[in-house]
Amino acid sequence: MAGSETTSKLLVSAQDANDYVKAVLQANGVSEQDATTVAHCLVAADLRGIDTHGVNRIPSYLARVRQGVLDPTAQPTITEKTPVVAQVDGKNAFGFVAARLGMEKAIDMAQIYGIGMVSVKHSNHFGMSAWLVQQALDAGMMSLVFTNSSPALPVWGGKEKLMGVSPIACGAPGSEHDFILDMAPSVAARGKIYKAKRRGEKIPVDWALDKDGNRTDDPSAALEGVMLPMGGPKGSALSIMMDVFSGVLSGSAFAGHVTNPYDPSKPADVGHFLIALKPDLFLSSDEFKQRMEYLYNRVVNCEKMAGVDKIYFPGEIEQLTEAERRESGIPYVAAEIEALNAEARRVGVSEIVVS
Repeated sequence: MAGSETTSKLLVSAQDANDYVKAVLQANGVSEQDATTVAHCLVAADLRGIDTHGVNRIPSYLARVRQGVLDPTAQPTITEKTPVVAQVDGKNAFGFVAARLGMEKAIDMAQIYGIGMVSVKHSNHFGMSAWLVQQALDAGMMSLVFTNSSPALPVWGGKEKLMGVSPIACGAPGSEHDFILDMAPSVAARGKIYKAKRRGEKIPVDWALDKDGNRTDDPSAALEGVMLPMGGPKGSALSIMMDVFSGVLSGSAFAGHVTNPYDPSKPADVGHFLIALKPDLFLSSDEFKQRMEYLYNRVVNCEKMAGVDKIYFPGEIEQLTEAERRESGIPYVAAEIEALNAEARRVGVSEIVVS
């Protein structure tokens, strides 16, 4: 498709998107409980405007299921190492399922001991990290969420893909405004390049290099080359840190050996690192939240630089986007809807409902 057919937006309600994901996953052998988890996480990403990690991931996930490199029926297991440390063996299940179990365990330990730390091995891509941060926030917890991922970035001074565009995420509850940080160490998330390719769009020239090391606005050429780290050596160092805590520590793949989620040739072997922390360890919960609210107001009401109309707290734009999309619907383009419907037709379930 080209032109307006490629870029015009089609709206899908959050409920219809959720129903589609659950149905197509269950038809591919995923249990109702696990399908509910995956659907919740993918739709949450689309609602927050993180379209690169939303329902559009379904075709690539199911390609991996069909190739036998992602086990839709696997049930991750937990091993306790100390009263505050545990490890989840993802058993090559959906990353959402393994990570959710890991955060549940971290929260349970933190409820008793103030902190819980979980390493997850042999997992898969778990979408946006913010849903795990939200899982902790829903339990009244602060959190740190790390994961490693397939090679996309060069280390500073190198030119080959070696480190992943692995997000660093964390959160803290406030009385009115929660703090949610979820960011990649690259100039832009690699999923944005895949989205631009699907939609027939150009990308900014400072996002990536082509295979010859030249800046490019062509998403296909960018995917054959490398992403660029934010802040030069700083972004590179952050990506290495994600690999240390998520890959080296867990016993999962690391140092460039995590399989790309769009590569259906072998298991991904992704590692995650999760921490839940009670915010009332050093002062009361009310005082903590009041201090968070004071911080929020200081941030958003500070003097603005020229040309800036409003300052946002980390995570606030996504929360506003979610409120808007719950009302108006989640926007997709025709090519994306067709790819999703092809998966529905393949297994004989209802196609996604478009407004």
